[in-house]
Amino acid sequence: MAAAPSSVVLASSNAGKLREFSELFAGRGFTLARQSDFGIEPPPETGSTFLENALIKARNAARISGLPAIADDSGIEVDALGGAPGVHSARFAGEGASDEANLDKLLSALEGVDPLRRGARYRCVIVYVASAGDESPLIGEGCWEGSIIAGRRGTGGFGYDPSFVPAGDTRTVAEIPAQEKNLKSHRAQALGEFLARFSRGR
Repeated sequence: MAAAPSSVVLASSNAGKLREFSELFAGRGFTLARQSDFGIEPPPETGSTFLENALIKARNAARISGLPAIADDSGIEVDALGGAPGVHSARFAGEGASDEANLDKLLSALEGVDPLRRGARYRCVIVYVASAGDESPLIGEGCWEGSIIAGRRGTGGFGYDPSFVPAGDTRTVAEIPAQEKNLKSHRAQALGEFLARFSRGR
């Protein structure tokens, strides 16, 4: 079994993601340090896939901090939009766009679309690198199927959560308690796969 490092840099500046990762990693042997604690600025996300972008972020954080790093890239894919916004989820409404602006654009793009054509899914890829040059990163992937409603409901979560209803549920993710979300979400699935691989060793 691989020994968990005492400190790992989380390559994210998203406050909601930092909170969610801290909850997901609680009691798992990781002490997460924010990349901002090291003055690390997010690198340009030039990848065409979630995996490529996650690796870009993790390697950047590891290179600057000198510590192992973990990063995720995640987003929402909407069937009626051909899989968009996908890797552009965090900047769907433009670079530096707020969660609210991104969701506004998504709901506007789906205006008038039949509920039966509003299928969507959250995807997440988590990667861990022991160093910037790590050629064998550990990877976990998760997918959470659901659909997009016409409006917003709930005050929890972040991103597209107020309008995403998971398959088999009637609540938006923003209405689901954090503890429950952290057992089901795309990020929780990716983390579970990642931790299983980490425990088996590199």
